Amino acid sequence: MPETSELSAAAGHRFDTVLIANRGEIAVRIQRACRELGLKTVAICSEADREAPYGSTADSLLCIGPSSAAKSYLNQDAILLAASLAGAGAIHPGYGFLSENAAFASAAEKAGLVFIGPTASSIAIMGDKISAKRAMMAAGVPCVPGPDTALPDDPATIERIALEIGYPVIIKAAGGGGGRGMRVVPKADVLHEAIALTREEARKAFGSPSLYMEKFLEHPRHIEIQVICDDHGNAVWLGHRDCSMQRRHQKVVEEAPAAGIVPDIIQPVGMACVQACLQIGYRGVGTFEFLYEDGAFYFIEMNTRLQVEHPVTEMTSGVDIVQAQIRAAQGHVLDLAQGDVTCDGHSFECRINAEDPETFLPSAGVVTHLALPTGRGIRVDTHIHAGYKVSPYYDSLIAKLIVHAPTRAEAMARMREALAGTEVEGISTNIPFLRALFEDGAFAQGETDIHYLEQWLKLRRAA
Repeated sequence: MPETSELSAAAGHRFDTVLIANRGEIAVRIQRACRELGLKTVAICSEADREAPYGSTADSLLCIGPSSAAKSYLNQDAILLAASLAGAGAIHPGYGFLSENAAFASAAEKAGLVFIGPTASSIAIMGDKISAKRAMMAAGVPCVPGPDTALPDDPATIERIALEIGYPVIIKAAGGGGGRGMRVVPKADVLHEAIALTREEARKAFGSPSLYMEKFLEHPRHIEIQVICDDHGNAVWLGHRDCSMQRRHQKVVEEAPAAGIVPDIIQPVGMACVQACLQIGYRGVGTFEFLYEDGAFYFIEMNTRLQVEHPVTEMTSGVDIVQAQIRAAQGHVLDLAQGDVTCDGHSFECRINAEDPETFLPSAGVVTHLALPTGRGIRVDTHIHAGYKVSPYYDSLIAKLIVHAPTRAEAMARMREALAGTEVEGISTNIPFLRALFEDGAFAQGETDIHYLEQWLKLRRAA
């Protein structure tokens, strides 16, 4: 007799070819997961990425447009046409680009393709921060103090809401993300100016001026909870990670598990996240993001996609998250129960970017020399090689350096050695900055919050 998961897949979303609607290291990562599952892959590229190495290792490669992301990796019609021409049965969006675009997920399904991610309705619910907060509150997930409705236009009502929350407050775009569309308001006399500026920023960046207001937490950590769900009413959470080391709201270093958070505190939050997924019929992988301060968790948003930092959870949980995501899209029953989830050791990830380590300005050019570390507990996810041309058109991420060790202190030591053994020449990278950060005493002791890195950089510049 076939296993239950095989029966489910046969009755559900069978496909044998996946179009990878992305580029760079995540295209390589998805391609590897597909091969291990016995699936064929279709790579797409822009004109700037024609020579990317993952194109030659895919079963087929299609160039879908010019170098500009708007005319290639964000061109929905071109991607759907490519899938049709290549005979793909599914699309994996990776992260960024169209990965959280509900309209694209819907268009893919209408074209007869499986979207490897949640349904369009789940993306829409969780993509709007107001509806997401409302759904989380209904599921018992702790949220940042503030109403679960959009801010009205009436100035007096806005002032009353701010007073009820208590200053400082933060204004956020309902459709925002990536650190954009938010503004801290420390006191009442700058409230209306902040509202006007953020509304306009939200309208331009996200196509909607809708805003909401929450309490601004002064010294929180950024904690994430990873979930995996199937189409059969099963969901688990895979532990937690700390992503507090941020510059301009962009993550730089991530680790799992988050240090110093005891199971009794995190357990009910993780189970509330699972319950929220079940309530909205969520499928695939997702990440709940929280601010954590004074022993309390506050939900801020859910990412309805694969995260850049998923490897640290893979290293500590032993679960291949990308494969689990693909299997969920195929209709398989989740082969993991909550009691099976463990956390082994500690993991760090450093994002290696093609940028100046002092100014953080992007650095394009040809990689003339590349040496990557190897050894026990070291993993490198990358798409570059000696001779690779780093394009100025896309995100500056060129590699992710991940380490795993029995303890946090050992993992930090292993990362120091791994960074010392990483050499990239021909372009500038942030490796010197990362090396210095891993020598910092407060970071080593876990005495940091989401504002720490910005303060640390200011002190370095002033020295």
